Amino acid sequence: MIGDFDGDTYRAVYTVRFSEAVYVLHAFKKKSKRGAATPKGDIELIKRRLAAAERDHAERFKPEKQP
Repeated sequence: MIGDFDGDTYRAVYTVRFSEAVYVLHAFKKKSKRGAATPKGDIELIKRRLAAAERDHAERFKPEKQP
């Protein structure tokens, strides 16, 4: 998602990979005045947070065992 406010541009990265939850992975103010590329450091942070979200989701929403 990209949004503008007061002359600045902001981005939010989230995943809808899971049916039970939406995880917001990162939100930041876009600093570059040219180009749409997300900085490599932000990409790496998003990847780490996605992996953490996958672990969290697996733990929170693991299937209940049948008796």
